[in-house]
Amino acid sequence: MFFPISDDNPSSSRPYVTYLLIGLCSFIFILQYLSQMNPVIFYNYGFIPAAFFSDYSSLTIFTSMFLHGSFFHILGNMLYLWIFGDNVEDSMGKTRFIIFYFTCGIIAALTQALIDPSSDIPMVGASGAIAGVLGAYLMLFPRANVKCLVFIIIIIQMIRVPAFLVLGIWIISQFFNITISDSDGGGVAYFAHIGGFLSGMFLVSFFKKKEVKLFKQKSTASWEFFNSNEKEFNFKKNDDVVLDFMKKSEDEIERRKH
Repeated sequence: MFFPISDDNPSSSRPYVTYLLIGLCSFIFILQYLSQMNPVIFYNYGFIPAAFFSDYSSLTIFTSMFLHGSFFHILGNMLYLWIFGDNVEDSMGKTRFIIFYFTCGIIAALTQALIDPSSDIPMVGASGAIAGVLGAYLMLFPRANVKCLVFIIIIIQMIRVPAFLVLGIWIISQFFNITISDSDGGGVAYFAHIGGFLSGMFLVSFFKKKEVKLFKQKSTASWEFFNSNEKEFNFKKNDDVVLDFMKKSEDEIERRKH
């Protein structure tokens, strides 16, 4: 399983909107924590499908994007926004990016709500909006190097992996988790993740700057290795495949430095 920690894809401008979103979500989570995660907050400001479909005027579809259910919930969301948000913001511009972000978040929430319109469980989290950012990143920078931690039994290694592989595995895992979870998704809105991701893939063409092209980033070392006809994996064991990938990918990166 890949756990992304950063990418080798610097943006050309300061991602102030991304910083602002991370700051707001973090500040609001601190307030939640100080309130001892009071359930009243979730029911007052979380997005409840049943309530939304009863009056169609709930502002909680926005406020829910700034609430999180636990420390690991917000940590995972903000990490993904930190890694992938700056480049998407750079490709769209600040105003378009923030509109794009909230649009994907709305579509994500509505996707989950349409699956279970009678649900009275509050939906919280920026996951749907951030999933839209991931979908846009996939369309813009599929070949970018993403630095990932790989867990092999008790060994942790850092490797560079093409973005399309990291994000492809992520979205496939959302579909897989739906098939193995209970009716409420085990408390996770997987359909919201899927809705946000697909909306991001579709909407990026309308929000990106005119001069920005899709799929046009030059090849990176990890992409060249992955796409090479010379690579040979030992498929006898999954661990062998990952270890072989790590060694050859890092060798290709070192070769390019010289």
